[in-house]
Parts: sequence; structure tokens; C-alpha cells
Amino acid sequence: MKILVVEDDKTIATGLEYSLQQDGFSTILCHDVASAQKELSEGIEQITLCLFDLSLPDGSGYELCKLVKERRDIPVIFLTAIDDEVNVVMGLDMGADDYITKPFRIRELLSRIKSVLRRYQKPSQAKTIMDIGNVHINTMEGTVSKNGAEILLTALEYRLLLIFGNHIGQVLTRNQLLEQIWDVAGDFVNDNTLTVYIKRLREKLEDDPQSPTLIKTVRGLGYKVGD
Repeated sequence: MKILVVEDDKTIATGLEYSLQQDGFSTILCHDVASAQKELSEGIEQITLCLFDLSLPDGSGYELCKLVKERRDIPVIFLTAIDDEVNVVMGLDMGADDYITKPFRIRELLSRIKSVLRRYQKPSQAKTIMDIGNVHINTMEGTVSKNGAEILLTALEYRLLLIFGNHIGQVLTRNQLLEQIWDVAGDFVNDNTLTVYIKRLREKLEDDPQSPTLIKTVRGLGYKVGD
């Protein structure tokens, strides 16, 4: 994640740059509006978050915030020595996501940065189409087919297959499977019942249920689908 830091106090700026890099961020450091505008014009697509000092020698963080928000929906945090309600409101009205007053503790700033970034995280899109060998799952329609022919599954069998489909190549223990399916139908699913459902899925999906190639047993660990 790349953070654009615009701060005219070079001592503060260097300290910020060091602390952010120590916490795993990459940084772009600017000391005035002009150089920040250049960075934003040339590489705003690579920037994850902006830290803008409010008072800069050739302008203010407000105009940089406006520029950013017109071009991309990325977070902006203001750094300022002015603890003034009017300035706080103005900054937030312009689209700033947070506001921290100098002097501040770096741990507090890092916490604010991570909190803002979490709010911007887009929810991952659930897969709507899954293929496990010659088995095709369409979660939008709730259908399962093998070689083009529909396979009828019970609700719990379908849920179990989806768990495998969402963890291709991973070994899933019996406990992990039980935790995710036990209450799907409002009923408790015990270890023996899980064995029965695995067996049923294999009978419906495998070419040879006695020698399964789709839902493979990993001895001493659990089950695995895919490589």
C-alpha cells in the first residue's frame, strides 16, 4: 500500500516516512502543493491513502483533498496544528476521512490509517461459478451438474460442496467442515453424519465413488478438493 505524505516540516515528514515504512507501507514524500499535484497527476492510481498537512507554503491540504476526491475514491487524512472546529468541519465537508492534530503519537496515527483503510475495503465478491473437475456449480441458480446433466443434492449436501468449492486446493479438517455445516438445517451434524454426507456426495459426483478423485481423503488430516 502506497501513502502520499505532504508535510512541509521536514523533521516531521522524515519521521512519518520512517514510521510508515517500518509498518509495511511504501511512501511518496512531498513538501508542498506543487510537488504533490505532480505526483497525483502522474500516479494517483498507485496511491492507497493520502496524508495532507493543512498549512503548506504554496497552498493548503484542502485543495489537494479536492483534487484527490475529484479523481479517485481513496482516503484522505489531514494533519494540522490547528485544533479548530471550523477547520475540522471544512475538511470533512470536502471529503476528508479523518483529521489528526499535531503533536500526535505515531501509534495513534497508524491506528487511524488502518481504521480508515478498513472502511474502504470492498467486500469480496462471492464466486457464482465453480468447477470441480467435470462438476459445475452455479450458485446464482443453486444448481449442480456433471458433464451437463443436473445432479440433485439435498441442502446440506449442497452446502458441503460449496465449502469444498470455496477452498480448492486446501485440506479441510473434519472439525472445520462440521463447524460450517452443523446448523445449516437447524440440526446438529455429528462426526458420523459428516461421514455419511461425504459418502453421498461421492456417490453422486464421482465416476468411481470407491476411488474418489474429486473429494480426496488426506489421511490423518481431512479432505481436499483440487490441487
